[in-house]
Amino acid sequence: MDLSIVIPVHNERDNVATLADEIQAALGGKLDFEVIFVDDASTDDTFAVLQDLCAQKGPNWHVVRHERNAGQSAALLTGALAAQGAWIGTLDGDGQNDPADLWRFWTLVQQESDPPDIVIGHRVDRHDTWIRRLSSRIANAVRSALLHDGVPDSGCGVKLIRRELFLRLPYFDHFHRFLPALVRREGGRVVSMPVHHRPRRHGTSKYGIGNRLWVGLVDLFGVWWLLHRRRLPYPSRHGEQR
Repeated sequence: MDLSIVIPVHNERDNVATLADEIQAALGGKLDFEVIFVDDASTDDTFAVLQDLCAQKGPNWHVVRHERNAGQSAALLTGALAAQGAWIGTLDGDGQNDPADLWRFWTLVQQESDPPDIVIGHRVDRHDTWIRRLSSRIANAVRSALLHDGVPDSGCGVKLIRRELFLRLPYFDHFHRFLPALVRREGGRVVSMPVHHRPRRHGTSKYGIGNRLWVGLVDLFGVWWLLHRRRLPYPSRHGEQR
């Protein structure tokens, strides 16, 4: 298995079928991949919709369910633990990410003789409400200044990362927002690429100022502490002393 695509979902019953068709159109026949939807205790019938959808798509399409809502980071970890691929690709379940960008990421890591350990998207033209754009802009600016992770948009849902490395990273709630910094902490190389971003077709966002900006700023100082407590016993694979 080349690639496992992990997609956290919560109350996205009207978005998952279109997203699945787009994944198949973007990647079908190009590589050996699987798709793992992680239903984070949806209160609508998203899980039932996904069960039917995966049964129709075939044996490499899976859905697992959290019995209680645990958040996006927990859903990503659940999917990564169930994955069979050497690489994990991630997409948000709301359909705002374009699965074709994952193929661009995959092409990059296959072409380079020394590929990056994580490729993360940069949403240049955001199609979000002003409050989401504002909270992300503030959080990204503070994060970049404090962590020096080298990316402009660490919250983008489109990512490609080595599974073995992902599972070695320290886990905590909301850790998905800090993957570039945590990868660099392990001596890995990070690459950011511009990606498409689309308007949400159905449903409403699960994030706002209360559970995105302020929580993210609190987590930021915890990650800063982790970075400064890590002492690698060797130079990183790219010669940078840590």
